[in-house]
Amino acid sequence: MDAAIGFVVAHGDAVDRARLSHLRTGGMPSENLLADAEIGQAPSGGWPATWGGEVASVDATCFRLAELDDLGALDRPAARTALDWLASAQRPDGMWEEDETLAGEAPPWAQPGDPEARLYLTTNAAFWLGLTGYADPARAASQVIAAHVGPDGSWPSFLVSAWLGAGVLYQQGMFYESARLQIMLGDRLSRMTPADIALLAARLRRAGLATEDWLLAAARRRLSETQRSDGGWPSDDGRQFDVHTTLTAIRAAR
Repeated sequence: MDAAIGFVVAHGDAVDRARLSHLRTGGMPSENLLADAEIGQAPSGGWPATWGGEVASVDATCFRLAELDDLGALDRPAARTALDWLASAQRPDGMWEEDETLAGEAPPWAQPGDPEARLYLTTNAAFWLGLTGYADPARAASQVIAAHVGPDGSWPSFLVSAWLGAGVLYQQGMFYESARLQIMLGDRLSRMTPADIALLAARLRRAGLATEDWLLAAARRRLSETQRSDGGWPSDDGRQFDVHTTLTAIRAAR
């Protein structure tokens, strides 16, 4: 852990170091830094994606909420406005989907009309809403998520949405359904990248799983085996995101 902290201090920017400080000690960043982290919010309340112009994106809003969570800023007006928008964007069937105007630019995991993307966006939005007290939309989404879990724990969407879905179900007290997904994830753990393992552990820990939970313990063992000699963990998206992955691993190990 000392090596991971040193890696973030050496290679991170001011926001990265503020995230590290909050994760370690609960210290709050300066008002100016928080304002910078919240910048770019659309009039509707969500945040646009870099590929989506000025249209608020479910995926981008959830990503920004995760960063603000690391800064202890989910109770600030910007995050609460974004959460209100996220709740209002839930569809009558309990799911979320990106605005259809984004179809030409959206990546596969956010593509409007794609069933796998709908499940990913639903698990992501429900995770953050359930975590912050938006009980009704999170409860409705949990029923949809549970309905998609196969008897053997199979899951018809991206792997990231499986651990987000397991977190949502755990938050909602649907422990049996969550456990089915967790068993499937445990079977795949040895084949996951360090970045995925860090994110899985960080999200499930944030959802309330105990540190001694078998899946979290196994994830921490894998992280200890894959940490680089410089203290960091590699991102799946290039070295410029290694600090972000390392911060996620630090959150997972808290």
